[in-house]
Amino acid sequence: MKLIKKLAVTAMALSITTSSMMAQEKWPEKLTFGVIPVAGSTTMKENFTNLTNYLSKQLGIKVELQLAGDYTGVITGMQHKHIDLAYLGPKSYVEAHKRANAEALVVEVDGESGLPGYRGIIITKKGSGLKTLADIKGKNWAFTSSQSTSGTLVPTVMFSKAGIDPKKYFSKVLYSGGHEASILSIKAGKIDAASTNNLDYNRGLGKQWTEDTFNTIWTSDLIPGSPMAARADLPTSLKMAIKGAFLSYNDPEGLKRLKIKGYVKGDDSVYNPVRELIKLKKQLKNKK
Repeated sequence: MKLIKKLAVTAMALSITTSSMMAQEKWPEKLTFGVIPVAGSTTMKENFTNLTNYLSKQLGIKVELQLAGDYTGVITGMQHKHIDLAYLGPKSYVEAHKRANAEALVVEVDGESGLPGYRGIIITKKGSGLKTLADIKGKNWAFTSSQSTSGTLVPTVMFSKAGIDPKKYFSKVLYSGGHEASILSIKAGKIDAASTNNLDYNRGLGKQWTEDTFNTIWTSDLIPGSPMAARADLPTSLKMAIKGAFLSYNDPEGLKRLKIKGYVKGDDSVYNPVRELIKLKKQLKNKK
């Protein structure tokens, strides 16, 4: 809670600073807040409605939550200025920064570890007898989206380093579209193993699955936390106010739904390690 209190003080200072700038810069009447579909639309709406309402109240303008069908939809929406503010994964942010001039404002803090980052995991169904990477050879495998960090990029690099070609190693490889979809597919026995992350896994605990449902057979190093990013061409005072609103967000119910402790300051440089992973993935692919 000390962290949240400090962030609230910082946010208050930011709001005072922006008040003098608002007179010089015209803000839009509405902001469209796009979120990548890490879960189904019902779950995403439940998880992000409190935060969206809070942003509207703090900014004094309407903030409209927009649910996308895939990760690329959010990036394209920002590129064509249909989306002003977005919740992105690290890799999808890197792509949005390149294609849509997205600017990272804050980074979410994992509610479990208290760190501004999370870990990729590979899971199987408990009772399946699949407890190691060797066990899942020849089984059905699921990535999430091609733009997902923990769902595709991180495990792909790990497989490449281990000399594993997923198309040859598994009997079937598919893309589920989202973390919740992958986890529920394993629970239902539709696939045997999948890559996801501890944050999205924890978001469904006690609601759609329990700790007794899965085996975690691999865990990655720490990945930079997901950012909240705005279009860089928005008024400077508005971007400062948005950042301040996120930093001061401390609604217990809203944070509980998101499984985070809050937000800390972030910028584009936070995601340089992800850029290095993307480069490494290409290098490893070219060596084959």
